[in-house]
Amino acid sequence: MKKHHPFRNLYLGLTLLFLYAPIAVLIVFSFNADANRSVFTGFSLKWYEKLFESDALIQSLVNSLIVAVLSSIIATIIGTYGALIIGKMRAKYRNMTINIINIPMINAEIVTGLSLMMLFVFLSIPLGFGTLLIAHVMFNVPYVIMSVLPKVKQLNNSTYEAALDLGATPGYAFRKVVLPDLMPGVISGLLMSFTMSLDDFIISYFTTGPGFPTLSVTINSMTKKKVPLSVNALSALMFVIVFVVLLIANLPKKGEKKNG
Repeated sequence: MKKHHPFRNLYLGLTLLFLYAPIAVLIVFSFNADANRSVFTGFSLKWYEKLFESDALIQSLVNSLIVAVLSSIIATIIGTYGALIIGKMRAKYRNMTINIINIPMINAEIVTGLSLMMLFVFLSIPLGFGTLLIAHVMFNVPYVIMSVLPKVKQLNNSTYEAALDLGATPGYAFRKVVLPDLMPGVISGLLMSFTMSLDDFIISYFTTGPGFPTLSVTINSMTKKKVPLSVNALSALMFVIVFVVLLIANLPKKGEKKNG
């Protein structure tokens, strides 16, 4: 058996420390008895109490979740259908289309956000929930297409055609034959869209109005003053929830055989 060089373990440890040390500090200070961000003065849950008393933070979180859920669902539907269309194109046109779709993904978000804001202003569309939802769907669709497209390329068209020959309608054959094969890519695109939408700040900043602030925009406005540690508490709760969900998702399924 090959022995791992000590440097590899050290490198891995330093990498994990670099990634998770800021989160650890954030969580620790969410229990700080004082508002001091540099000195831990004692254990307290008061910042978690203040979090649930803060209407601005709770409402902003709800707004972010609403936009993230709706935009990810809409983007997944549009992106999945788009991936199916692209998969049927000739190689030359398919490659050209993929390159065009890649542009919004590598483009600077400030350019995307500013251009969308100017478009909405030009069309006299008031900034708010509607414009924010449109913007989030727009920048999520390319990620869904890129997640689903590899699964489209792996599809076996003969099974779909066999279902049609056996009397299935195109819609029924798609749901029962095609969609199950696409589902891993669809779920991946859905989760990525949800995460991107919930995490976004720059595009949200330019495309939302004062009546519908998202969590990132609200926290940014707090940085102009002293950010309360209730923001740490909210971030800690979000991290713990995601961590628990990942743990549950990676638990061995019942009846799954262990590799010997």
